[in-house]
Amino acid sequence: MVEVLFDDIFRVDQLNPPEGKKAFDKVTRVEAKSERFDMFMHLDINSEIYPLQVGQKFALLLVPTLNPDGTPDTGYYVQGKGQSLADNFEYVMYGKLYRISEESGQDKAEIYISFGGLLMMLVGDPSHCNKFELDQRLYLLIRKV
Repeated sequence: MVEVLFDDIFRVDQLNPPEGKKAFDKVTRVEAKSERFDMFMHLDINSEIYPLQVGQKFALLLVPTLNPDGTPDTGYYVQGKGQSLADNFEYVMYGKLYRISEESGQDKAEIYISFGGLLMMLVGDPSHCNKFELDQRLYLLIRKV
């Protein structure tokens, strides 16, 4: 069974927040809040192939492999090569966790992942971030709910 590092439902609060810069025409920065773990997230997505709207909910999963049995993969996805976790999701990205920060005396941890230049920041209770490691390779899987 695959090890799920993070799994929650998010609600889109804002698209392209004013404090951020819009760098690319086909990229949207999504600001969202999770329902179960009360996590805050900024996520850059390719809005041309996967548009989201304010108020929309989506399920988000972070896993180290797409293989349902949990065996490691190479980081390359070959469509039609058998069962994959990606089969149950609409939008998938592969990236690297490049920064974890947990300030002493604060109840927040921050996780930063780069998906080939599309960035994700996840902020919340450190207990929900204890499975993550620096330089870890991760898949982000999303489907609308």
